[in-house]
Amino acid sequence: MLSRKELQRYSRQIMLPQVGEVGQQKLSAARVMVVGLGGLGSPVALYLAAAGVGELHLVDGDKVEVSNLQRQILYKVNHREKPKAEVAARQLTAANPEIRVHAHPHMANQNWLRKRVAEVDLLLDCTDNLETRYSINQVCREVGRPVVMASVRGFSGQLISFDFSTSRSPCYACLFPPRQQREPLNCAGAGVIGPALGVIGSMQALEALKLLLGLPVASLARLHLFEAETLELRPLQVQGNNDCPVCGQNQRS
Repeated sequence: MLSRKELQRYSRQIMLPQVGEVGQQKLSAARVMVVGLGGLGSPVALYLAAAGVGELHLVDGDKVEVSNLQRQILYKVNHREKPKAEVAARQLTAANPEIRVHAHPHMANQNWLRKRVAEVDLLLDCTDNLETRYSINQVCREVGRPVVMASVRGFSGQLISFDFSTSRSPCYACLFPPRQQREPLNCAGAGVIGPALGVIGSMQALEALKLLLGLPVASLARLHLFEAETLELRPLQVQGNNDCPVCGQNQRS
């Protein structure tokens, strides 16, 4: 049962037939991990907290820098040199004290992910580190957790989701084989326009809510390419790769 306070706070989304009280209860019971609390993780975490996702785990080992403030909307000038995960947890708790927010102020390496991902229902990859992304992909597949991944460089964004509770699902390594990839420039090296991160981060949060609610997810095994300069959004279907080092054996079975 939702409390009177919850019914009032979430009334506008409870009105939606796709959500209702049952859907809001699903969100309140959900446990979600956000890895990376920069330009993508900021809008993602804000929208998930506002929507009433019951438990958020915020993972980032960086501290707030002045150059972050152009696009990382969770932070203010007085947050400089403070751990992003801890600042973000305080900001979200202030925005919605009815949810539980846990700060993990360190980088998400593969060993740590293996210990913690099984404890959540969904993971959102908001990082700009390719090694971390491959680790997230592998661990989420191992433990059967869905993941929503996104990235933005310059004016260009990408979004894709995988539901690894389905054994036949392709994975990120099917689309971008590790041996063929080089570490891309991050925002510090390539530059980025802030609102493009807001657009893709909002889409990422939307897909996460749809996954939690059991609604159709447009980005499931479909890479969505967004060009902010032209406002074009183009979907591409992803196929399984028999030679994928993560799930190729499953694709052959």
